[in-house]
Amino acid sequence: MSAVETALHGLRSIIADGTLGPGDKLPSEGELCEQLGVSRGSLREAIRMLAALGVLDTRHGSGSYVGELRAADVIESLSLTVGLLPLEAILELYELRRALEAHTASLAAARADDETIVELAAVLDELEDTTDGDEQSRLDHAFHMRIVELGGNDAFVAMLSVLRSRSRAYRIFSTADADEIKKLSDAGHRAILRALESRDPVAAAAAAAAHVAQTEVWLRKHRPPAAG
Repeated sequence: MSAVETALHGLRSIIADGTLGPGDKLPSEGELCEQLGVSRGSLREAIRMLAALGVLDTRHGSGSYVGELRAADVIESLSLTVGLLPLEAILELYELRRALEAHTASLAAARADDETIVELAAVLDELEDTTDGDEQSRLDHAFHMRIVELGGNDAFVAMLSVLRSRSRAYRIFSTADADEIKKLSDAGHRAILRALESRDPVAAAAAAAAHVAQTEVWLRKHRPPAAG
């Protein structure tokens, strides 16, 4: 184990075991170096790594503090690495995305009110009417993320935002059979909306899972390059 890894493991341990909790200030560098048996350079690198993950909050002139340790914040930090994944790795994550979107759609079916249904229908009207690739991507994302938000779980919102943001870099609506893809995609969205309107969690989960599965099929078929 390298010195940085030793420092990182030590910092994680004193946070995980409750020695330091959300909002607590880290001891001085001297104290931590002596406690963890590492140099100041290794300690500082470990602190930078945890700060990048949202675990620590480093304040200039004040020191480092343990963050709020909200699950959503930590998950959002995954965008730093997920955003670098190539298409093959993204496709491996589709099983996770399919399960999460199905579950959140089922939650949304039980919680959506009439006003939200109208809101979602308006988004689909815009999506179906546009042929602009960027606008299609924006509206598609807005529709799906609004459904996730209805579930009321910030961790789900963060995870699916991370997963979907990388997928959006691949523009399947600009392929040779874009018209067919859009037609099937629009139909998939409408199936999800009908299930929400019916307040049917089972149907909503099935429609969402089928929609994500179809998107995966298109990506595997076309394997378009990521947008710059």
